[in-house]
Amino acid sequence: MSTVRALSTHTARQLLVSGSRCRAPRTWTAGLGRINLRGLATSAEASLRKTGLYDFHIANGGKMVPFAGYQMPLAYGNIGQAASHTHVRTEAGLFDVGHMVQSNFRGRTATAFLEWLTPSSLISLAPYTSTLSVLLNENGGIIDDTVITKHSDDAYYVVTNAGRRDRDLAWFKEKLQKWNASDRAKGGQVEHEVLEDWGLVALQGPAAAQYLQGLTSFDLRELTFGKSAFVPIEGFNLHVARGGYTGEDGFEISIPPSQTLEVTQLLCNAPVQLAGLGARDSLRLEAGMCLYGNDLDEDTSPVEAGLTWVIGKERRETGDFIGAEGVRKHLKDGPPRRRVGFIVDGAPARQGAQIYSSLEKELIGAVTSGIPSPTIGKNIAMGYVKSGFHKKGTEVDIDVRNKLRRAVVTPMPFMKPNYWRG
Repeated sequence: MSTVRALSTHTARQLLVSGSRCRAPRTWTAGLGRINLRGLATSAEASLRKTGLYDFHIANGGKMVPFAGYQMPLAYGNIGQAASHTHVRTEAGLFDVGHMVQSNFRGRTATAFLEWLTPSSLISLAPYTSTLSVLLNENGGIIDDTVITKHSDDAYYVVTNAGRRDRDLAWFKEKLQKWNASDRAKGGQVEHEVLEDWGLVALQGPAAAQYLQGLTSFDLRELTFGKSAFVPIEGFNLHVARGGYTGEDGFEISIPPSQTLEVTQLLCNAPVQLAGLGARDSLRLEAGMCLYGNDLDEDTSPVEAGLTWVIGKERRETGDFIGAEGVRKHLKDGPPRRRVGFIVDGAPARQGAQIYSSLEKELIGAVTSGIPSPTIGKNIAMGYVKSGFHKKGTEVDIDVRNKLRRAVVTPMPFMKPNYWRG
């Protein structure tokens, strides 16, 4: 990626000392999410990684918590989770997602290699187009969910989860060595580059496009959902992908380490407000999106997870990808359980809450994520239930604090997405 200018150490220090233009409003709304902080000691804190915006978060009143091996902002100042969530739904929020692992895969057989690692149809993906995909183990279980952006047939930009960093990178290394030593790499070997310490920020919300348009000569109307481009932003040339994790229109912007702070400063003037993990979790759940470790794991297939759509149609019967046998069994016979959404009466159901059939009180599943939804004003959740109980409108009972609460299977997303499709 080309760069036009770099941020000097002196400028960075001035920006931090002078304070931020993105300070959180001095209002309070009770938080909705639960992040386990027990056991966080000074020694453990020291072992956590930091993104390039750590000092920026502290300067802006960020409440730092451990998440996926990093110290990340839960919220800023005195603004609560519901208020931050609502601001993203109505205006725009800026999230630091620099803990995510950004990678480049290059080589003449890169497409074939990534189609071996995932069930997606990458050969038919247009240049500078992204797709959600999954890395699968030998049994067809999900090692991680990932966003793959195709720049060309021999160049891909891939983003994976921070919490799966060690597992993913070891998997990439193992499979890359095997691939490059095989006959399949005769057309050209594949190289993997991890973009260490690069910044990644997500500008999300209905006001995001108008705000970003004011910083670039690039016509953002041409950048529809799932597309990406190298975009000039106030002198910086940055990889910008239209999409995100909130259900709103938005952009994910990859930034070289020396430029991360200054670019972030450019992106957070009013109406943009800094937003943390708390709002991110409630926004993604309203949008019906999975969080690895909660809603996805290595014992769950993409068919069970409701992600059959990421499997290329032409690959469902003949695709040569890792885990294909297990996936095809679920496609043919049906999965034993399915991920579904719920509207829950009374108190909100949280992760781990057990789900029972409404008549026989048979244990049929468990909740994986749940919150009171700030947008629709109801308790929402997602979880897995035994096949047969997954149909829209099915009534079940969920054990919330030792009391069975009525819940109804509800299609996801819980709110209508607002992606820009042109």
